[in-house]
Amino acid sequence: MNKFNHPKVFGAVTVGERGQIVIPAETRKVYGIKSGDRLIVFAKPGSPIGLVPAEQFNDFLNHMTEMLEKIKKVGAGTK
Repeated sequence: MNKFNHPKVFGAVTVGERGQIVIPAETRKVYGIKSGDRLIVFAKPGSPIGLVPAEQFNDFLNHMTEMLEKIKKVGAGTK
């Protein structure tokens, strides 16, 4: 079974005066986050904050753009 199927608490962080937090070492290790990595921060009001590596998010957007183009072509062929 995939070890990421169940939520895990990695610890607590404190927000500093400048709004910064430190991602716990175990979390960085498990998710392969290294110094200098860029993360996309997203949230819906009242929901948890999420972090996604910027490169993976960009790959996702590129893939979705390709899929939408294919859908448009199929839709245009049915008119």
